[in-house]
Amino acid sequence: MRRREFITLLGGAAAAWPIAARAQQTAMPVIGFLGQGTPETDADLVAALRKGLKEIDFVEGQNVAIDFRWPNGQSERLPELATDLVRRRVSAIAATSTPAALAAKAATGIIPIVFVLGADPVVLGLVASLNRPGGNLTGVANLNVELGPRRLELLHELVPVATIFGLLVNPTNSAIAEPTSNELRAAARTLGLQIHVLHASSERDFDAVFSTLSEMRAGGLVIGPDAFFVSHSKQLAALALRHAVPAITQFREFAVGGGLMSYGGNLTDSWRLAGNYIGRILKGEKPADLPVQQATRIELIINLKAAKALGLTFPITLLARADEVIE
Repeated sequence: MRRREFITLLGGAAAAWPIAARAQQTAMPVIGFLGQGTPETDADLVAALRKGLKEIDFVEGQNVAIDFRWPNGQSERLPELATDLVRRRVSAIAATSTPAALAAKAATGIIPIVFVLGADPVVLGLVASLNRPGGNLTGVANLNVELGPRRLELLHELVPVATIFGLLVNPTNSAIAEPTSNELRAAARTLGLQIHVLHASSERDFDAVFSTLSEMRAGGLVIGPDAFFVSHSKQLAALALRHAVPAITQFREFAVGGGLMSYGGNLTDSWRLAGNYIGRILKGEKPADLPVQQATRIELIINLKAAKALGLTFPITLLARADEVIE
């Protein structure tokens, strides 16, 4: 090798060493986002997560990265996607639903997992207790299942002459579907109503659900608190109007997207809190020491435009209780 070539080679290597060292020193933590729907349907959740991270001084692209995994509504893909994030050695995993949290827990007992759930994480076996989770999981629990009977009551208050109602659940998410069905059946008996449980786990099921509601002449539909239904809020709202079915669900995304009514916790606020927790974990805190937060802010959102399209008039007493009225 000629002396000039050797000097050039040595100089290039020397220049590369500081660059490699700087890259190692400035490597950003990576958050694995285990979604439920698509980038479009989960956009509000992602925005809320980013807001929560920013409150703890983490900004995507500056000092933290987010690696997204989307099952596109196919929950059966979640174990595979969770395993992929573990293989990627992410710093933490954000689990957007009960199936996502269960898949992430099965994939790793080491990487911190922060969830947002509509079911009891203790009953699901995700944490030892709400105050002391004790493992690598913590997060936010919404009062979804417990509020199911109240949603039926609100719907019945709006359409008091109706005696037949439907309940839509996702059979692939039994942790929420079963307790929701049991609670609504009990509430229906108390109110002297009939409740028919309908199933949907893919977009293909929606048309059949609304056709069944029309055949049974249902007076309304309670949409179960499932992340799959959140990701299809606008589609469900449009179908409910098209088939003239008064519907209510937990998620404000449904009412804002054109649906009649929503009653429940604020999902975007829950994801802001989840972002806070992930930021704190990235700064060194342990999931085992972070109590599961319980969303206590309950909102009633009413969409008067949807009511007009359905030929319904909200009672003054019901309007007075609304936290937000969309005109």
